[in-house]
Amino acid sequence: MKLELMPYVEQLNEWPNEGHHIMAQYNDDKIVVYQSYRPEIGNYAAKNQYFGGAFSLNRMTWIKPNFLWMMYRNGWGTKVGQEVVLAIHLKREAFERYVANAVHSTYKSEIYESKEEWKTLVKESDIRLQWDPDHDPYGAKLERRAIQIGIRGEQIVHYSKDDIIEIEDITEYVRSQGKLVTLNQLDKLMLPKEKPLLFTSNELNKKLNIKT
Repeated sequence: MKLELMPYVEQLNEWPNEGHHIMAQYNDDKIVVYQSYRPEIGNYAAKNQYFGGAFSLNRMTWIKPNFLWMMYRNGWGTKVGQEVVLAIHLKREAFERYVANAVHSTYKSEIYESKEEWKTLVKESDIRLQWDPDHDPYGAKLERRAIQIGIRGEQIVHYSKDDIIEIEDITEYVRSQGKLVTLNQLDKLMLPKEKPLLFTSNELNKKLNIKT
C-alpha cells in the first residue's frame, strides 16, 4: 500500500477543529481521493487501473479526499454496495481543474449573482462541489467541514482513466482499522497522513471559503 500512514491521535493534535478545509494526502504531483463500490465495479477498477465495466459514465460519481469522511459514508467498508474501498491517486492538476470548474450544490449569495444564475450553472456544469460536516472515527459530526466533489458528463470520461495515476484496493486495511474503532482502540488507529490543502490561487481559496 502506497498511502503514508500516521497515528490518528498524533494527527488529531495538528488538524484544525473548525472551518472549511480540504483535508487530504497530497504532494505537488498528486492527491489521494477515496471511493467505495460494490465488488463488480471496485474489483474491476483495481485490476485494470481505470473505471470501466459496470461503472457508469452516465451518472455523477463523487470523490472524497478526506479519509474519515469516506469511512463515515461507507461504514468502514461494511455498507452494502460499498464493500470495496479504493484509494485513487489522482493527478493534482486534474483535482484543481475539477475544483476550479465546480458549482456549489447549494446557492451561495457571496459567489453567485442570483439564484437564477446559480441554477443555470448547476445544470450546465459537469462538476459539483459540496461541503458537509466532517466526522470522527465513530461517525460523530465535527465543526470542521469536509469537501466532496461530484463529476459527470465529459469530465467523468477524463476522470475514469486519463486523470488517474494509480488505483489501490485498500479494503483489507480499512477493515482492520474499522475493527480497532469497534474495540475503542483509537490509540492504535493508523490513518492516511492528511493536512489542509491550500491553492496558490487566492480567488479559488475564496470561492471555497478556505481560510489562508
